[in-house]
Amino acid sequence: MTDSQVPPTDAQGPTASEVPEAGGQLARRTVLVAGGVAVTAVGVGGVLSANASAQEATPATAAATSTSTEDTCYTLTSELVEGPYYIDADKIRRDVTEDQPGIPLTLDLKVIDADTCRPLRNAAVDIWHCNATGVYSGYEAGGGGGPAPTGTPTGTPTGGPPPGGGGGHQEPTDDDRFLRGTWHTDRHGQVTFKTVFPGWYQGRCVHIHVKVHVAGEWTDAGYEGGHTCHTGQLFFDEKSVIATSVLEPYVSNTATRTTLTEDGIYPQNGHEGGLLYLKYDRRHIGRGVRARLTLGVAPDETNDGTGGGGPGGPGPSASASPSATTG
Repeated sequence: MTDSQVPPTDAQGPTASEVPEAGGQLARRTVLVAGGVAVTAVGVGGVLSANASAQEATPATAAATSTSTEDTCYTLTSELVEGPYYIDADKIRRDVTEDQPGIPLTLDLKVIDADTCRPLRNAAVDIWHCNATGVYSGYEAGGGGGPAPTGTPTGTPTGGPPPGGGGGHQEPTDDDRFLRGTWHTDRHGQVTFKTVFPGWYQGRCVHIHVKVHVAGEWTDAGYEGGHTCHTGQLFFDEKSVIATSVLEPYVSNTATRTTLTEDGIYPQNGHEGGLLYLKYDRRHIGRGVRARLTLGVAPDETNDGTGGGGPGGPGPSASASPSATTG
């Protein structure tokens, strides 16, 4: 995992030369969990956001209720497949938008040790997703995201579940890398990406892929060593997706859209399964969306996202079989 750029010293995190706190050769497992505090709708028309559930506890609260060192601070959630369109840490950056049109999206992620609730600093976080018309960069020659587009999206679309199994990683067909990037967490375990609200392609609901790497080192060449401690996907509620679908360039996407409940990879368990907390103006979603979630890492098992898919995701394994479902 290399690149000519090194994350600079800024308010986002420590210097590039610092080594992640989680040292040594760690096995790993990671889970997506709800993070932060509930946000209430405000104003006329208001701001739409997902409220924190009762299961979402702050680290302090969770630690206080833990009865033993074996207990975890956060509820572990499903690991999900990598999909066929991952490109290893090709761009070290926080703003992955490039020239892609779409609704501005600010993605706030926090990485913590699920057992201790301590933030993981200097972890390398990858995100990648398709553009508004369903195309993944690096794969445009092959369609870049599922079967050829058919049908017309509606307010209550029915795209059917994606095909299960098969697929695996595909080699890139071109050098484009829009809507992809890797950046380090700061001393609070936080990282923020600037991107656009994803579109969709036939067979999958709207989603963002994410990986977290720990125990490596930032060098002049980028991020080196360590291992992947989490592979997951982040999801958007139907209200937000429907709101975007009537705006350009999303309205030009003619692919049949699969809803969140129809998707065969989203485990249908809310924020534990990667459902993002969203905040935006209901009347003017085009002005921008802010999304957030906490990624709780348990660094004692391996999960690289290649061990199968569907609800529940692949089981943590040091030697997962090389198969994956659609992106």
